[in-house]
Amino acid sequence: MKPKIILSISWGLLTARLKQTVIAAIGVTFGITTFLALLGFMNGLNDLLDGLMMNRTPHIRLYNEIVATEEQPIMLADTSDEAYHFIQSVKPKNEQLSIKNSPKIISFLEQDPAVKGVTSRIGSQAFYNVGPAKIGGLVNGIDVEKEKELYFFDDYMVAGNSIDLKHVPNSIILGKGLAETLIATVGDVVQLTSPTGKIFSFKVVGIYQTGIADIDKSQSYTSILSAQKLLGVSKDYVTDILVKLHQVEQAPKLTHHYSNLFDVEAIDIDTANAQFDTGSSIRSLISYAVGITLLVIAGFGIYNILNMLIYEKMDSIAILKATGFSGKDVSRIFITVALIIGVFGGSLGLLIGNLVCHLINMIPFNTDALPTIETYPIDFSSKYYIIAAIFSVVTTYLAGYFPSRKASKVDPVTIIRGK
Repeated sequence: MKPKIILSISWGLLTARLKQTVIAAIGVTFGITTFLALLGFMNGLNDLLDGLMMNRTPHIRLYNEIVATEEQPIMLADTSDEAYHFIQSVKPKNEQLSIKNSPKIISFLEQDPAVKGVTSRIGSQAFYNVGPAKIGGLVNGIDVEKEKELYFFDDYMVAGNSIDLKHVPNSIILGKGLAETLIATVGDVVQLTSPTGKIFSFKVVGIYQTGIADIDKSQSYTSILSAQKLLGVSKDYVTDILVKLHQVEQAPKLTHHYSNLFDVEAIDIDTANAQFDTGSSIRSLISYAVGITLLVIAGFGIYNILNMLIYEKMDSIAILKATGFSGKDVSRIFITVALIIGVFGGSLGLLIGNLVCHLINMIPFNTDALPTIETYPIDFSSKYYIIAAIFSVVTTYLAGYFPSRKASKVDPVTIIRGK
């Protein structure tokens, strides 16, 4: 049978029960709209939270960990196989936390085609002086230009200019919580006591906020040169080498390779943020599950409406089959009815869903913990719209397929004889 005739008959069946048709289409529209809004918001939130951790986390971190020597001298002694070594109070190796030959390591990594960027860092404990009191915390010596390029350092600045860290001697950027404790603002001078007991003065050139309270209350940033002066070490002294790759998926493999090659400890981003990644995956899974459930429920609504339509239109189906329509033609008619509902409701759902996402993205979201975020985060990725469109068509097709099989098996003789 010609598609034009099947489409004409399908349209007639739809308009004959216009109210039920509209309700079915609204069900699909609501499912698609909710799916897009939920996925967009949840994944936008995931991207925001991931940014707080992942943007500031290197793909690979190289460092030197002070541990006890695994092979003690007594183990080298020529003893019988029945002898046992009882060793207690083993002390760590007598060495510094600095990475040996760090300039050569950095130079080698910068030439590696898999590496996007490399920067070094110095991490050290220090005491912030507040009158007679001393507050323990951490000072990070950084290359601010590299941090801006690779780890979005400026995105977390709430006051001052980060580049002043490079141009102003003995300058420092304080965490927001730490600045509040020290009652310090941009332009003030704060005093730090180094681990060796020496007191140094630093000028505050910026305030930094990660949104993680424990970090903001204890950490500060200065230049690598200033950190080396604070610790009284040479210009080659660095405690961490941070590596960012072009493809983060290569991190676990390259971490093992670099650790063996440079004889240092190494940790990849997946290991460092394993718990955080698990939370993001679970949130995304829940979002998909809820959204797809809504579409399935909408599909059941279409199924019920088509079932009722078949029972009410038994006479019409019998006449169609008596006048030459085959069972497959009748099946195509009811599948077409379902697809029209699905395509119309789905298209409207995509449009309204996109509008809802934009409206959510315009709602003010002000919190002291996330000063750089002004509105609720939304992910407008096209993949959610593609998934929603495909699933709406598939769901409505299946919702129409099973009732259509029942309609195709109607015996016109039985129906007409009963009338």
